[in-house]
Amino acid sequence: MKIVNSAAELADGCTFVPTMGALHAGHASLFKLAKGKSEFVVASIFVNPLQFENSKDLELYPHTPDRDIEIARDSGVTHLWLPQISEIYPDKTVNKVAGPIGEIFEGANRIGHFDGVVTVVSRLFDLLQPTQAIFGEKDFQQLVLIKNLAKESYKHIEIIAAPTIRESGGLALSSRNIRLSASDRKTATVIYSALLAAKDCKTINAARTAMLQICSQQPGFILDYAEIIDEDNFKIATDSTSKQRAIIAGWLNGVRLIDNMQMNPSAGNTGAQ
Repeated sequence: MKIVNSAAELADGCTFVPTMGALHAGHASLFKLAKGKSEFVVASIFVNPLQFENSKDLELYPHTPDRDIEIARDSGVTHLWLPQISEIYPDKTVNKVAGPIGEIFEGANRIGHFDGVVTVVSRLFDLLQPTQAIFGEKDFQQLVLIKNLAKESYKHIEIIAAPTIRESGGLALSSRNIRLSASDRKTATVIYSALLAAKDCKTINAARTAMLQICSQQPGFILDYAEIIDEDNFKIATDSTSKQRAIIAGWLNGVRLIDNMQMNPSAGNTGAQ
């Protein structure tokens, strides 16, 4: 694996996995997926200041550079790109606006977050010109916005969605999990339990109620939202919506946790498996 500090050192046409570092098994799964699609796999590590709604959260974001290099190397990355902020954001950078989907759910609770996301992804795409780019489904709202960005401005880049990787108890892997204690991790499995309960329900209302009840019964977890949405446009789903997804977000000891799960409405417009 080659470590580079500028996109000028990289040729066009790679399969690309952008990250903010603090790598874990979830990232490794993205790298391995990329390796199965291309012999030229570029991963970037850039902690994007524009997507943090407050400076404290940016300061607390974990940094594990030695482990990051090891995970990238062992998971099939051929080039690890470590750009400087001056490369990503030169003086005349124009910030992008994520649009209506970027203003609801995570966007409503983290003002400007998704504007920062689409801005940095646009800059990364402009500099690197990949053929494919891989993003995890764990950040589903982000994934939808990036797919929309590609449709509008980067039709030559295929956006590939990768499944969420979970701990044994069901907690979705996240770089922020490093800030959770062993007790916190056990508490956080309430999110997965709520999603599974929703998937077993026969109606949208029942699924929503199940998530709210389960989350409200877990001391220490502060629910932000729990909803069933249409995957394509993030509107509130109905029982007839063909692509339903449950989304949840909340706080646990100052750490924000998000997760989602695809529902299965095909059996008579129900959410039952």
